[in-house]
Amino acid sequence: MDLSPFETDNSVSCQLSSQIPDICRTEDCCLGIDEAGRGPVLGPMVYGICFCPVSKKQELKESKVADSKTLSEAERENLFQKLDEAKSYLGWALQILSPNTISTSMLQRTKYNLNALSHDTAIGLIQYALDSGVQLTEVFVDTVGPAEKYEEKLSKLFPGIKVTVRPKADSLFPVVSAASICAKVARDRVVKGWNFAEDLGEVDVDYGSGYPNDPKTKAWLLKYLDPVFGFPQFVRFSWSTAQTLIDNKGVTVHWDDDDEDGEKAAQRQNNRSMLAYFSSSAGGNDQNPTHRFFTERRLKSLDRL
Repeated sequence: MDLSPFETDNSVSCQLSSQIPDICRTEDCCLGIDEAGRGPVLGPMVYGICFCPVSKKQELKESKVADSKTLSEAERENLFQKLDEAKSYLGWALQILSPNTISTSMLQRTKYNLNALSHDTAIGLIQYALDSGVQLTEVFVDTVGPAEKYEEKLSKLFPGIKVTVRPKADSLFPVVSAASICAKVARDRVVKGWNFAEDLGEVDVDYGSGYPNDPKTKAWLLKYLDPVFGFPQFVRFSWSTAQTLIDNKGVTVHWDDDDEDGEKAAQRQNNRSMLAYFSSSAGGNDQNPTHRFFTERRLKSLDRL
């Protein structure tokens, strides 16, 4: 699994895939869909599909694939290796949704929640398989939201394909288990080798499970919270855990806008304008490499507006 296309710029999403087996273009195929990393406040969410001829279902079952959450990291890596070596009849594809993509989607003016993002990603991967010539006749999906409504939605979008949506599908259908393993292995590798674009020095990688209720994760978030610019792009800043820390530990700032002069508004409330933090006299922060990086990044963003 070559992750370099995503690692080159982990602020955006990226699709990765295996080669399409020739047999999948000539025989009826089944496809499974699952994700990894839906709940964590750190790192990407990865959606995976795995597909193979219906005639190979038993062979896939005998490979002893299982729900990735029930397997150790070593077991997942071993099973992924087996899946990747079965390239004569089995293919896979992944959509890596960066933390930045997730957060900006959820916080844009027109609300785009995680369920909608998940549905659209799954739909996009099914369409990718069809566009690649895979002869899909069956699709199995681990549900997001009410299973019946999701199944109806997918069935209308892909007429002629038998769609089955179930809770815990990764423990019911081997082809979904295989997709779950592909997604989880990719996420684990991405998180472990995350390339921090921010100038943070030697980063403490002991951030625990990445889930919001993990004390290690909370401590890591607090350690790397910039009081003005927030978190590195490794963090999903739309998560309530991250937002609460920013509200409690960040400084209150004001943006200059057309309706009210930000500097004056800030002075009235004994605060500082957002633009004041771009000044070289802003408390010596220009000497701090982390502040300098964030400042340069925000100025470039403002230039593009």
